Amino acid sequence: MLLRTGALLACALLAGCVSAPPAALTQRGQVGDFALEARFALRVSLPDQPPESSGGRLDWEHRAGHDRLLIANPLGIGIAEIDSGPSGARLRTSDGRLLEADDPDALLETVTGQRLPLRQLSGWLLGRGARAQVIDDRHGRPAQLSEAGWQVDYAYPDDSAGALPERVLLRRADTLELRLRIEHWKTAP
Repeated sequence: MLLRTGALLACALLAGCVSAPPAALTQRGQVGDFALEARFALRVSLPDQPPESSGGRLDWEHRAGHDRLLIANPLGIGIAEIDSGPSGARLRTSDGRLLEADDPDALLETVTGQRLPLRQLSGWLLGRGARAQVIDDRHGRPAQLSEAGWQVDYAYPDDSAGALPERVLLRRADTLELRLRIEHWKTAP
């Protein structure tokens, strides 16, 4: 169950341009579509249960309002694939099972028992949110974002004002924590 939760939350988590280190990419404010490769670590702490942790790899492509996420274990073996867009969401597991729902958040809740913010994650990675409160760092970049009961903290590879984050920490109260270590960004305006 935790492995599925970790894999799906990480999904919850993300093109066609040349891969580059985060500091050398398009300025954050100009990013529309993107793809990223990341490592993730997930910790779930539910009441009256011992905390559970998992981790792995995430490949995320966000293009024209559609998201495709590939989740793998730490060795790179595929666990699940999620495709989502305006017409709904589909999850295909490594054993061939296919699950569908009207939206990705509902799909993840069905599978994991947790309401996970997949629809918001693409914006949150870039410091954007519909009703988000954002605190900027001294370089004018998002340092912390709060929205819908979630807090997102950002770390950058350098002091460049337009740098994309290389580390993102998402937390919901004391129950869920997702850490992303973004290794490669590919961006398109």
